[in-house]
Amino acid sequence: MSGDFGSPSPMQPLSVGNVVSAGIRLYRSHLKEYYLLALRAYLWILVPVYGWAKFYALTALISRLAFGDLVDQPESIAAGERYVNSRLWQFLLTMLLMLIVGMGVVFGVGFVFVLVGVLAAVVVGGIGQQASPAAVVLVSLIAFILGVAAFVAVLWLLTRFYLVDVPLAIEDNVDATSTIGRSWELTQGYVWRILLIGFVAFLITIPLQILVQILSTVIQLIFMPLIQQGSSAFAVLAFLLILGLSFASGAVIVPFWQTIKAVIYYDLRSRREGLGLKLRDREI
Repeated sequence: MSGDFGSPSPMQPLSVGNVVSAGIRLYRSHLKEYYLLALRAYLWILVPVYGWAKFYALTALISRLAFGDLVDQPESIAAGERYVNSRLWQFLLTMLLMLIVGMGVVFGVGFVFVLVGVLAAVVVGGIGQQASPAAVVLVSLIAFILGVAAFVAVLWLLTRFYLVDVPLAIEDNVDATSTIGRSWELTQGYVWRILLIGFVAFLITIPLQILVQILSTVIQLIFMPLIQQGSSAFAVLAFLLILGLSFASGAVIVPFWQTIKAVIYYDLRSRREGLGLKLRDREI
């Protein structure tokens, strides 16, 4: 890639295609380093609590390193890891806060559908009674509209929290609560654009996900007759093979998502704060 990539001013932001393209180029230029970081992160998942915080911090580190390349301030993995490790418990607290938010969203959606169920029982006259076709159509229409509205609302909320880990990994004077607010601030007004970028990125990962699913199915088919014969050793082996495949494939996909996230973070900051984008010739 030659020259600067992107816009000469914050009034001319990157297009959706350019965001994905920049993420791909960053990922390709650091494929080995990012893959090994992500693989380490997945191995940490096996360690409760502390390992989960390490997973979150190491995946966020990938976004930090990618952002450093974007603003022409490259950083070594060791230096970046020291920085995110200094905030390890803030990453864990962020995870817990987002878990609480997620539980609140699930409760809210569940409450809406409980109301729909109550409404349905009232409109159709209760269980065991003959409901009129008009009442059934009305309840079905209301349920469909509320279902679509709930789905859109969940997507909207998830997108507002999409960048939660990135400010914590990059910006100074940010903690577990302020990084959530920072994500909310940066994504304001750009939800549908971020969703479109995410959709395009998801399409790119589909072939690998299909391949992983095929390989997992093949492993299960190979080991199933042996497991049915009562061999627990083969059951453990099959589990370990599928787990290893999941970790290995996840370590391929996660850095791609984190580099895309870094470019989105840069792009949103450039719109609001006037950052300048430079993808350096020698690495990108």
